[in-house]
Amino acid sequence: MYPSIKNYVDQLAREFSDIPDTRKELLEKISQYIAKKRVLNKPVNLIYICTHNSRRSHFGQIWSAVAASYYGIKNIHTFSGGTEATAFNINAIRSLEKIGFIIKTDKSELNPHYQVKFDDTQSSLICFSKTFDNEQNPNTEFAAIMTCSDAEENCPFIPGVEFRIGTTYEDPKLFDNTPQQDTKYDERCAQIARETIYVFSKLN
Repeated sequence: MYPSIKNYVDQLAREFSDIPDTRKELLEKISQYIAKKRVLNKPVNLIYICTHNSRRSHFGQIWSAVAASYYGIKNIHTFSGGTEATAFNINAIRSLEKIGFIIKTDKSELNPHYQVKFDDTQSSLICFSKTFDNEQNPNTEFAAIMTCSDAEENCPFIPGVEFRIGTTYEDPKLFDNTPQQDTKYDERCAQIARETIYVFSKLN
């Protein structure tokens, strides 16, 4: 893992007391789902879902992969999707790059595929905006982690899901093109990272 990212995770792992107890109870349900799959020696597929698959769901996908690597938890596969496709938002990408992620794309299309790297020994995560039922995502035996209330409310049925839970977060998009933009994206990235790291810490 790149040193700057490891240092960032080390710091967040010291901040679990910042997570409210009611929130921890919710997050621990994800830990319990993962633990049950591991007891059965089955792969763990986690799909993080928000409306546009542009910000919060990508944070969830990326940070869950980082957290699994940080705690040495194998056979974790992370994905993201939305109820509609747009693009991986540039402000979210910049928040991750500031932490030390290497993010590259060789295309300039409206919805480019990005290679996201946090460790030279790990394959890049391929991130782009897509619907949750895209062929790149598993269609059976997966957990759906709803990161926004709009997707939670407007996506009442997800075929093939084993476990579904809403861990909704405020949308940093609300602050686009304002003086608070970068601060709010960094805050949301850190919140999702901290809570995802907490989930995986309960498995260690």
